[in-house]
Amino acid sequence: MSQAQHRSGRTVALLLAAGSGSRFLGGSHKLTADLAGKPVYQWALEAALDADIGPVVLVTGAVELTLNPTTSTSTSITVVHNPQWSTGMAGSLQVGIATARQLGAEAVVVGLADQPLVTVTAWRLLAASPSPIAVATYNDKRGNPVRLHAELWDAIPKSGDEGARSLLRIYPELVEEVSCKGSSSDIDTLEDLTRLSNEIRKHG
Repeated sequence: MSQAQHRSGRTVALLLAAGSGSRFLGGSHKLTADLAGKPVYQWALEAALDADIGPVVLVTGAVELTLNPTTSTSTSITVVHNPQWSTGMAGSLQVGIATARQLGAEAVVVGLADQPLVTVTAWRLLAASPSPIAVATYNDKRGNPVRLHAELWDAIPKSGDEGARSLLRIYPELVEEVSCKGSSSDIDTLEDLTRLSNEIRKHG
């Protein structure tokens, strides 16, 4: 498949927000915890929307996410629930891919809702990659988002807690590393929440 063909298809921004967040010992699910004035997941969702690379598919699971008035009226968002969220990330990715197929997508850019410092530019850079697989890097370390062309969707694991990462190992010759600013640090604990909150305040 040519590079021109990879660029021409419709892209969907796929945001996974289905996990239990069991390591987070706060009074709420980690995705709904306040981070510098808004819920953790809202940072990732707004970045995906603002990137404007295509429709946004938000996959929920363990906790119901209430969209704010601005995002809830956006016609760009499709919220889908994964009833089997407890079986691992692969299942949620499969739910998102199924929705992307329905939307006529030829590629998805996959991000995680507990990574609030992934930038709008990172989403756009990954979407613009001509490679079948593209992965964001931060200071030469691989992170998220990850771009997957439709030709590889059938190779995504059907179960377990590993999603797109397995494809990076299986098809290294198809992978492009895309250098990005920002960070794909995730929030798993209260300490992570405090650390990233301080980082956001520090950088304004």
